[in-house]
Amino acid sequence: MNQLSSEEKMTTQDINTEKEASRMSRRSFLGMLGKGAACAGAAAGAGAALASAGGGAANALGGVGPTYQQEPEQYAEARKNPPKIPGYNWTEHKWAFGVDSNRCIGCLRCVEACKMENSVQMDRNHTRTWVERYAYLDGSDHALVDSIHDLKNVMPGSKETRFVFDNRYKNAKVTKSFFVPKLCNQCEKPSCVQVCPTGATYKTPDGPVLIDTKYCIGCQYCVQACPYGARSLNQMRGTAEKCNWCYHRITKGLNPACVEVCPTGTRIFGDRMDPESPISQFLRNNRVNVLKPDMGNMPNVFYAGIDKEVL
Repeated sequence: MNQLSSEEKMTTQDINTEKEASRMSRRSFLGMLGKGAACAGAAAGAGAALASAGGGAANALGGVGPTYQQEPEQYAEARKNPPKIPGYNWTEHKWAFGVDSNRCIGCLRCVEACKMENSVQMDRNHTRTWVERYAYLDGSDHALVDSIHDLKNVMPGSKETRFVFDNRYKNAKVTKSFFVPKLCNQCEKPSCVQVCPTGATYKTPDGPVLIDTKYCIGCQYCVQACPYGARSLNQMRGTAEKCNWCYHRITKGLNPACVEVCPTGTRIFGDRMDPESPISQFLRNNRVNVLKPDMGNMPNVFYAGIDKEVL
């Protein structure tokens, strides 16, 4: 494999389909089939999303231009020079992710790093990874769950790219609280892959589930099928979006951006084929769980130190 697929490059909209619109391509054919299938269920949502995506301004480079915070120069560079992966063989690796919730302090640096690395919108509505706060108040056996996805739970930080949990429990008697980072579980049996009508979402041999945006038609079947809420619709492109463990980084021997910036070592990543990798040691030395095991998706994100209410 010499180069990355469309999502792995920069997750920007592929412009070749517009240049080749005069002839029937695989995307066009699959798009028509997928749109027909989508009409039976998610047509209303997909139609609105595609209409929104189609409203972008034209760009000299083709397509709707740079997505989110990308500068025109970055967009041009991504199109002209896609990343290469010399010597990478995805059959020789099995990536996995670990989360030690005992270490998480809810600083949200992981969220910010993900946004910067993957050009995700700098607002509290759009994330590829997020953190939930669980708080037990005096006299209650059930946790109150605050998610970054709920605007009332997170206050803007000192800068545009900084976010912090609000201090709503300042005057409350909290008996226990903790934070739980969440992201795409890159399941062994992913529901999203099963329902995708065009094959845009696919499982790689080395573990991650990726999205080829050339073939995604924005039907949102995958968004609805994911039991973890890890997918969303990129309305600027009209295609699905999710965490991919920074595939463009891990295939070059780097950690995902969220792992790189975590100040407490909460997030652990590595190759399970290497018995001495950080993730292999984490799995050996901790009692771990996966989220929603009864769903049968077989997640590849393993948690240590989480309450039963999280599962």
